[in-house]
Amino acid sequence: MSTIDSEKSVYLFTHGRQDLEQKAVDALVSKGFTKGKIVSAKPDAVGTVGDYMAMLWMPPNPDHVKIQKITKVEPVKPEGMIGLWKGVAKEDLFTIPI
Repeated sequence: MSTIDSEKSVYLFTHGRQDLEQKAVDALVSKGFTKGKIVSAKPDAVGTVGDYMAMLWMPPNPDHVKIQKITKVEPVKPEGMIGLWKGVAKEDLFTIPI
């Protein structure tokens, strides 16, 4: 597992599974992420390079959280549910079972 920077924000994507949000937050905290830095991802606001993305995976019945690090953010025209995240490049780091 990669070393994480607990001072960076973590954008949590639940893919509509709000029933699993607390379970995902608890899993992230257990791996060293700071609870106050975990943010629900929104299509109209993205993170910055070095921040993290945490996705419940694989929809529609996720069994783990996929952790990725944002490596690049480019300005884009928002598109559908993805919104501004369309312009975000990321690197897969590790997964956490839920």
